[in-house]
Amino acid sequence: MSEGSSSWLCPTELDRTRVVDANDRVRTIRLVGAGAVGAALLAAAPWIGWWTLLFFALCALNFASVDRRMRTSPHPERVSATAIVVTLLLIAGGVAVSGGPTSPALPWIVLPAAMVAARFRPQVVVVGLVLTVVLIVAATLGVDPTTTIDDPVRPIAVLALLAGVVSVVWALQAAELHHRDEAILDPLTGLLNRHALIPRFTEISHQARLTHQPVCMLLCDVDAFKQVNDRHGHDRGDAVLRDVAYELRKRLRSFELAYRLGGEEFLILLPGVSQAEGLEVAERLRVAVAEAHPTDIPVTISLGLSAASGDEVVYETLFKAADEALYEAKRAGRNRVAAAPAPPVASEEPQDLELVVGEQLPAAALLA
Repeated sequence: MSEGSSSWLCPTELDRTRVVDANDRVRTIRLVGAGAVGAALLAAAPWIGWWTLLFFALCALNFASVDRRMRTSPHPERVSATAIVVTLLLIAGGVAVSGGPTSPALPWIVLPAAMVAARFRPQVVVVGLVLTVVLIVAATLGVDPTTTIDDPVRPIAVLALLAGVVSVVWALQAAELHHRDEAILDPLTGLLNRHALIPRFTEISHQARLTHQPVCMLLCDVDAFKQVNDRHGHDRGDAVLRDVAYELRKRLRSFELAYRLGGEEFLILLPGVSQAEGLEVAERLRVAVAEAHPTDIPVTISLGLSAASGDEVVYETLFKAADEALYEAKRAGRNRVAAAPAPPVASEEPQDLELVVGEQLPAAALLA
């Protein structure tokens, strides 16, 4: 699946960041929970059969490689969701073959739904709940309808437990997401901030090394922004930043990631995008902002671009190159896109910065 393909599980970069972060936070809890289930199965094996350990082993193997696969996948949310669904199916299968409505493992079918509630957005949680209910019915009523109908207390209790556990986890997750959003979202523009940038870049660099795909970085700066604040006030300046952020975000594809670094400076990551394609994106953004006139003020942006592929995708190197290119764009007159040269091959001499000159606004507009 390409980097740019949409994902219903995580339609936005923020949703994907939440899933990855949640996986890191619950890793220890997951290991403790799995250990408790394994110990319970081992202790109960003389009564319920040693074969039940097989289902536990399959679940353990399923989750053993989740962290590694999530780090290297362009869609870590799909890796997480697949592992949870496989676990749910394995538990349902274990319930079905160990007594159905009388199975001692029936309450454990609640655990995967709680995992979904701890990671995903509400729409995904609802789907997880529906799937869990369907499997509870299939593993009880579908396996032994007579016993289930004559004594439905255990399945009903498990359904109530499912609703209660998911509600509690969901509420805790909502509170956690609120505090996390405050930490990784820029409150003025709604873009992701520096705290969200580094972990996401780490994932992208891992993917680039595995696939030898390019990564392009754009540094974007609002031209003469101090003059906007001085002439129109900080409230209008804040409005300009919000509108510029909106124009940037509106013209980026789902996998092209925009961050506010602070002040009037933004950073855009373009995974799988070459330098030539990155220049087209940068020019499109430059023109869009110049034509938008945020809050009816003629505002322009300058952009510095750097790109690398495979093992050359290093944050510090790309950032320094993009920063130097941005300085070149500013020095050459603003409202421009400047590209740093690609990392040179050992036998090649370093090249000078290539300047891609965009159409300039009148000088008065540039100084506004």
